[in-house]
Amino acid sequence: MDFTLPPEHEEIRQRARAFIAEHVMPCEDDPANYDPHENIRTDLLDALRGKARAVGLWAPQAPAERGGMGLPVSAWAPLYEEANRSIFGPVVLNCAAPDDGNMNVLAKIGTPAQQDWFLQPIIDGKVRSSFAMTEPHPGSGSDPSMMLTTATRNGSKYIINGRKWYITGAEEAAHFILVARTSDDARKGLSAFLFHKDQPGWKIERRIPIMGPEEHGGHCEISFDGLEIDADNMLMQEGDGLKVTQIRLGPARLTHCMRWLGLAKRSMEIAADYIAEREGFGIKLAARESVQIKMGEVAHDIQIGRLLVMHAAWKLDSGDFARKEVSSAKIHVANTLHKAVDTAIQLNGARGYSKDTVLEWIYRYARQARLVDGADEVHKMVLARQYAQDGIDFWSWGV
Repeated sequence: MDFTLPPEHEEIRQRARAFIAEHVMPCEDDPANYDPHENIRTDLLDALRGKARAVGLWAPQAPAERGGMGLPVSAWAPLYEEANRSIFGPVVLNCAAPDDGNMNVLAKIGTPAQQDWFLQPIIDGKVRSSFAMTEPHPGSGSDPSMMLTTATRNGSKYIINGRKWYITGAEEAAHFILVARTSDDARKGLSAFLFHKDQPGWKIERRIPIMGPEEHGGHCEISFDGLEIDADNMLMQEGDGLKVTQIRLGPARLTHCMRWLGLAKRSMEIAADYIAEREGFGIKLAARESVQIKMGEVAHDIQIGRLLVMHAAWKLDSGDFARKEVSSAKIHVANTLHKAVDTAIQLNGARGYSKDTVLEWIYRYARQARLVDGADEVHKMVLARQYAQDGIDFWSWGV
């Protein structure tokens, strides 16, 4: 069992580390580089994206023949970690949510025509995209069977009516993937569609204020009132909505974990630099056993998270949905990110709570990790059900 990265993937990792350190991390220090929602300013982003493409660090999850890097999932992990060493890194390299998950699923299941129209502009960085699934109560959240938004067939079109909320990136997205109900069948009742922002019959009701910094386009509540979508813009077949969702969300959850590990490691870096210099009561903080225990616990948890992520990535590369492996990684890494940044803030004292470092930004961002793409409790339920089904074989080796 060899955990050594292939030479070509290690070279990419090192190139990403150097690029992020030289070009992206310095941008975090100037408040003028942030937009009103605490993400990178668009004109600066465009300039950095040009530099990233020039050095071959662009859309690692997208097919090489369409301008991406065409990497396997196991090669995403080290690259995404390096990208999110900076809070701006993933969006600069075009591997931020929700675009990365949308690119991946469209590359896997989109028709050639859908890929030309819908996927290619996202890979090229010309448009942003969004995935519209979650609904207000009593509609679907973690339980898609509760979905209320409907897609009613009318000739060669489907008519969409309903409401979605907490739709990431919607305010700036041009391309949308929508999941809606096409029948009452328990297993085949949902279908997935593509639509463009300029089509009539839908609107953004509001951009929902949240506690943390936001992705470009925020988190929006949107309504559908007679949106017409051509049948040709359905993903896969009618009734395959849950399958589309599975294909998309497994890798997308895992790429969240990859990015969060980068943020956790960055938090540790900031803490380590500070405790190496700061003295109190005649001793460096780094020399105190209590501080060493805190740092050791976080380092331990980050490494566990990296192993969980790489195992899940290996299974995805092998053609498996890796449901329990992705759920395990999602639970552990989401909590590890919160623990890492909380520890770093504590060790930095008032400095950690201030805006003199990115720790407070990461801390507010980290709280959503235990909610997005399935709350901790949902993923624990997935594991419990899988164990009830598999018994002792839950811990089997191999794919």
